[in-house]
Order: sequence, then C-alpha cells, then structure tokens
Amino acid sequence: MADVTRRLMLAGAAGVLTMAADKDQTAWDFSFPAIEGGTLDFGAYKGRVLLVTNTASFCGFTYQYDGLQKLHEDKFPDGLTVIGIPSQDFNQESADNATVKTFCETRFDIDFPLSAISHVRGARAAPFYAWVNAQRNWQPAWNFNKVLIGRDGRIAGTFGSSDEPGGALLMGAIGGELARTA
Repeated sequence: MADVTRRLMLAGAAGVLTMAADKDQTAWDFSFPAIEGGTLDFGAYKGRVLLVTNTASFCGFTYQYDGLQKLHEDKFPDGLTVIGIPSQDFNQESADNATVKTFCETRFDIDFPLSAISHVRGARAAPFYAWVNAQRNWQPAWNFNKVLIGRDGRIAGTFGSSDEPGGALLMGAIGGELARTA
C-alpha cells in the first residue's frame, strides 16, 4: 500500500512540474509543418506580433483572405506577421496542401506564411492550439477564428470569424500589441 501511495505522490509531483513547464511556454515554442514542406517555426518570429488564423478555402468567410493579406502587407514593417493555418476541421478545406497553396496564391495573392492542413480543435488539435485551449479555454468555433500573439509570445487575445481583419476590435488589439516591446 505504501508503494502505491508513493507512486501516486511521484506521479502527482511530475504532473505539477509538467503543468508548471506548460505555463512557461510561449508561442515561440511551437511549430507546424509548412504548406510547401519543411517547418513553420514560430520561434523564428520571436519579438514580432502574430495573428494566427485558421483558414478554409470553401467557407463563407474565405473572403477574409483579402483582409488578412492587406493587414500583413500594411503592418509587416511595424512588426506584425499573419500566419494562416488551413484546417479541414469544419469540412470546408481542400483535400491536399498543394491545392490549398495554389488556391491561396492565385485567388488571393497570399504571401504570408501558411501551415500544412492541420487540426485546430479537439483531441487531435495541433500542439499550438492545444496550448491556446489550455491557457484560455478557447478553441476555434469556426473557420477564420484568430489568435493574437504579443511580442512576448503570450496570447494577447482570441477573436471569432466575425472579427474582420480590418475591423476596429482587431485593429485596436493589434495596434496595442505593436506598441509594446518584447
């Protein structure tokens, strides 16, 4: 019996250490497979503000690609990087990465970074989205939900599909984060 109690206490202590380490994580600790191959490493953007958006090619909000591209172009010199995470979680994305990449480039002239098709919610969520959910009890409810990451790598806000890339709410939050130092 004492051996079982000791193992439970050790397992509990290990869990506390794991939770503490997770609490110290930042967005810079995560990566995705890149749509063109290789890795989309968020650590490469350390010190920048990120707007991470789960996307889909066949959604009523797909037009937001235009606003996301404009936002990326206009605010990139100030320190903002938009990152798109194509996802089939809502059954509105193409079946393969090459088709998504071609669609984004030819239809919307997208040049901001895109991940490979990834899960953004539920038990199979990519580690970044699992971290966001653990930190904020939030996961994308639909396509074109957005996570704003501050220069310090911490979550600065979460936004829904109806929060437009050029809208006052999102622009105010992005402006506030761009004004901060890491």
